[in-house]
Formats: sequence, C-alpha cells, structure tokens
Amino acid sequence: MGIAVNLRNVSDLLEIADPQFEPASGLSLRADEVQLWRVDLNQVARAEQRWRELLSPDELVRADRFHFERDRRNYTATRAVLRILLGKYVNCSPESIAFVYGEREKPALVLPGSHLHFNVSHSGTKALLAFTHGRDVGVDVEQIRSNLDQQALARRFFSPAEQQALAALPSSEQCAAFFRCWTRKEAYIKAHGSGLSLPLDSFDVSLVPGERNALLATRPEAGEARRWSLCDVQGGQGYEAALCVRGQDWRLLC
Repeated sequence: MGIAVNLRNVSDLLEIADPQFEPASGLSLRADEVQLWRVDLNQVARAEQRWRELLSPDELVRADRFHFERDRRNYTATRAVLRILLGKYVNCSPESIAFVYGEREKPALVLPGSHLHFNVSHSGTKALLAFTHGRDVGVDVEQIRSNLDQQALARRFFSPAEQQALAALPSSEQCAAFFRCWTRKEAYIKAHGSGLSLPLDSFDVSLVPGERNALLATRPEAGEARRWSLCDVQGGQGYEAALCVRGQDWRLLC
C-alpha cells in the first residue's frame, strides 16, 4: 500500500456541483487507486435546498426522519456529495444515479458493467467518501465523545483481545483508543459486506495509533486477515477514522 497526495477540497466540490461548470471530462480512477474525499459539512450543508434537488424520493424520506435539523442537513449534504462524485466517475447526472442496498444498508450502484465500489461515513461535521475500482471498501469516521459508557460498549462489541488491550491503557488514552478500535471494526465490517452475520468478536483489530495494517486476526478462517488492508485515515481534529480495502497492492489518494 502506497500513499500519494491528491487534494479534494470543498471549493473543488462546490465547483463540480455548479450546473454552470462543465469539465472536459469526469473523474478518473485507476485500478490500483483508492480515492478518499473528506468533506467539512459545516461548509456544504447550508446549501440544503440545492442538495435536496439531487436526492431520490426514498432519500428525502430518510432525510426527513431525522429529529434534529443539523442531522437532516448533514445527511442530505453527504448523499448529494456522493451523487455528484459518482456522477463524475461514471459520467452521468447526479439525479440519475440509482442504488441497491445490501446488509447494513450498504449502497451499491445499479449500473450494469460498472466496477466502481464506494463507501460513505459521516459523523458530527465530517464526512468521508471512498471510491475504488473493483475492490471492496469500507470507511468509518466517528467524532470522539467522552459521554459514553465505553467499558460497557467494549464488553458488548469488542473481542476479548480488544477489551484486554483497551483496559491495559492509561485512562487518559482510553477514550481515543475506544473510538480508534470502533472505527477500525466498522470499516472492516462495511468492507466485508456481511453485515450482522459477521460476529464482532470474530476478528481482532489493533488499538495502536498509526498501525499500517490494523486487522490482526480473523476467525474461524485465519487467512482472511491477509486479504485486507486496514489503516487509519485523517478524519480531522477530534475525530477517529479508518479505511479498509480488499488487497494490498493499492495506493491512497486522499
């Protein structure tokens, strides 16, 4: 896995979303690339009415179920950004994008012949969108919050090895480590695509910051761990984020 820099910022995104902006070509994605976009929802969610025009009826229904306005706006913006970027990758209008949903509501494109894979996560004011060509991918971002019963959640959702690693840390480090573990497990589950049929204690992830491959063990098939790359990505100050991709021979553009 290699690292390269390819800045995808909010001003670029808004320019792409502008109906008056017509680039000569869409976005390109090589087979050995994982392209990761990070969006500050504070900057784009305020254009909610503009984004709602891009969403499908079922997405609008989902958006309107949110109790808090900020959650509705952030969901709406994230879905619109996803449609805009997908449209540029597959050369079609954002409104015409159609999705099919698998377990855990993971979306996939309804587009015969397309090998584009993608995954999305948003928390607080940050959204991450990952795109690959022919590779399963999962991404997760979580805002670090100290008002959770982390020990109870760890006992419920973490493997015994992960619980032990968390308990061994100084109390000052446990909050960040809890969310580091959580995002890594979520990213793997989302990439794997098995949803609730994949027990959370059937695999172990590292809690060490900056781990190059944080998927330590999988059960009952030990060899499954070698088929994936699991690493941290930048979510922003006050956030933890992780990316999981099938295979090792890829480079990250983020």
